[in-house]
Amino acid sequence: MVDEKPDLPGTREAAEAWESLFRAQVALMRRFSRDDVWGDLSIREYDVLFTLSRWPDGTARLKDLGEDSLLTQPSLSRLVERLEHDGLVQRRPVPGDARGVAVGLTAQGRRVQREIGRRHVRSIRRLVGGALDAEELATLRALTDKLRAAQAGIPDPS
Repeated sequence: MVDEKPDLPGTREAAEAWESLFRAQVALMRRFSRDDVWGDLSIREYDVLFTLSRWPDGTARLKDLGEDSLLTQPSLSRLVERLEHDGLVQRRPVPGDARGVAVGLTAQGRRVQREIGRRHVRSIRRLVGGALDAEELATLRALTDKLRAAQAGIPDPS
């Protein structure tokens, strides 16, 4: 079988690259999960706080938050409920959208995210920065950014 676009890597190369990326991510996530940096939060709860911290005002629509998460919508909703109960986020309606829900960091949530983030970045430096030099890190970032950006232009199978 001939590839539709001969300038793209073949199936085998794409599969091997994906497996390598996936296995590296799994190995790192296992190490990060075992780190004693999370306090009372799970790594997934921290990820929600971190993702919100990257939004300009620390607030995102729940559906947009779900786009950057591996959690299903119901799981994300339950996780946000727990974070809200703990005073780390606040849910509110989206102006002009009766069904929309926005989630925003509270002052306490921003403080907790920064505290955990400082500890987590030390782990990242040790586990990722300790394995790759500056040029390799730049290349890795460029490649993963390119791969992620390309997904918007690739149609889902029908």
